[in-house]
Amino acid sequence: MSSTSTAAAERAVPERVARASLAHRLLARPELGSLVGAIAIFIFFFVIADPFRQTSSMATVLYVSSTIGIMAVPVALLMIGGEFDLSAGVNVTASSLFAAMLSFQLSLNVWAGVLVSLVFALGIGFLNGFLVMTTKIPSFLVTLGTFLMLQGANIAITKQVSGQVATDNISDMDGFSSARRVFASSFEVGGVSIRVTVLWWLLFVAIGTWILLRTRFGNWIFAVGGNVDSARAVGVPVRQTKIALFMGVGLCAWFMGMHRLFAFNTVQSGEGVGNEFIYIIAAVIGGCLLTGGYGSAIGAAFGALIFGMTNQGIVYAGWEADWFKFFLGIMLLFATVLNMWVRRLAVHPGRAPRASARMQARRQP
Repeated sequence: MSSTSTAAAERAVPERVARASLAHRLLARPELGSLVGAIAIFIFFFVIADPFRQTSSMATVLYVSSTIGIMAVPVALLMIGGEFDLSAGVNVTASSLFAAMLSFQLSLNVWAGVLVSLVFALGIGFLNGFLVMTTKIPSFLVTLGTFLMLQGANIAITKQVSGQVATDNISDMDGFSSARRVFASSFEVGGVSIRVTVLWWLLFVAIGTWILLRTRFGNWIFAVGGNVDSARAVGVPVRQTKIALFMGVGLCAWFMGMHRLFAFNTVQSGEGVGNEFIYIIAAVIGGCLLTGGYGSAIGAAFGALIFGMTNQGIVYAGWEADWFKFFLGIMLLFATVLNMWVRRLAVHPGRAPRASARMQARRQP
């Protein structure tokens, strides 16, 4: 091989390696699979369901997605940190019940009930995190216990206080109108009504992404989810980090509880059961590993969007509602397999392309 050919080959190798490295970085993004899935599902229902193409229908899809996505973000962060919270769904209902009954029974401004219920929801999150870290019992079992306690208390206490399974209507109480503007109002864009939860959803996703990628706390989340012992060895405050993640779930559960309360004026005490699995599924579809240490808030947002499009798309297509769970199962299995493949690329970036580049360099004449 001449010196000129050798020099040309040496220059070509770094270029190919750089292109391969960029491709691997893109493929290794945890939200890639959910993005591809969201695009595919959008095209699918756009083609087969005429109502799906209407802007008002897309506004409904975004609303449904936002009610899942707001909770999917903290659940995703908690899963990246290596834990689960099965009480998230009933905590949403418990927060709204607490605020409604406290305000109504004591004839308080509804904002008093809102703020006290925030303390209550954060307390549930703290309790979950404290018990997990203190007892060393898996979070699945701890939060399952919390789930059962809250589920029973929601119904029993509501019956005891109000004499029925739903709270009293609080729409005529002081502070209701201003609280409704914050948690459950709408605004128009091009003649289409958009719920304010869509904006809150985007804000929570932005905050979650900033925490994960731009803060020390984000590094701690990935560290405790990847390997607790190694994280503790390098000085990561494991206990405080995990408790904070559980409290983050409690914070968003409170927010969604307030949305339900001020959107419907009253709350059914049996609501929320089963929603915790929807939040987890959205996070998994979005790229979070069940083993922790990997995922993103943006991926959880795409997972929630997939949920919203599938949920409403089946209705717009005129199918039986039972098909929703079938599609959800397919998406969950597909996302799990895809996430495993993406994870391998993230752990071993660029290995195959570098070898390929070296082989191609040797073939130069």
